Amino acid sequence: MAEIKLDATVRTEFGKGAARRTRRANLVPGVVYGHGAEPVHINLPGHELLLALRTANVLIGLEIDGKDALVIPKAVQRNAIKGNIEHVDLLTVKRGEKVNVEIAVHAEGDLAPGANLLEYVQNTLLVEAEATHIPESVTVSVAGLDAGDSIAAKDITLPKGAVLAGDEDAIVLQVVAAQAEEAPAEGTETEGAEA
Repeated sequence: MAEIKLDATVRTEFGKGAARRTRRANLVPGVVYGHGAEPVHINLPGHELLLALRTANVLIGLEIDGKDALVIPKAVQRNAIKGNIEHVDLLTVKRGEKVNVEIAVHAEGDLAPGANLLEYVQNTLLVEAEATHIPESVTVSVAGLDAGDSIAAKDITLPKGAVLAGDEDAIVLQVVAAQAEEAPAEGTETEGAEA
């Protein structure tokens, strides 16, 4: 995964008013923490951060007032209506360090013939991977699976360098039979029918 470079500045004002002024200037308030260091409150360029966060578990190289820091996003708060980023928490990482992250699960292939549905019990898997080599997602083949079949976390082949960090017996995907609607019994009124 490529590292994305962003310039940040240290934040000196705090509170709602300061955060609103920051957002009006097209900046996003954030906090960098980790490795036992004191949290650093920063402002990030809004548009560049939005583009960077399109990639799940993106590795960001920050330059904060002349100092370099390698971070990954830990929590992103978005405006519920507009969808823009209001605040971001970033976790400091080191090259070679292992981190626990969630990666997306994608299914491919066709289920066995019949009226079956694929249900995602979990959309993500918790894995441990090197901070500079975090996989974006994992693809699982569901070809030929029939109603009642399921795939547990331990059955999924993870990308090189990633190790399962969550419950290995947790069901990730399962195939269920589609339920048909029952026809109304004869002699009973249906909704909207006149007597």
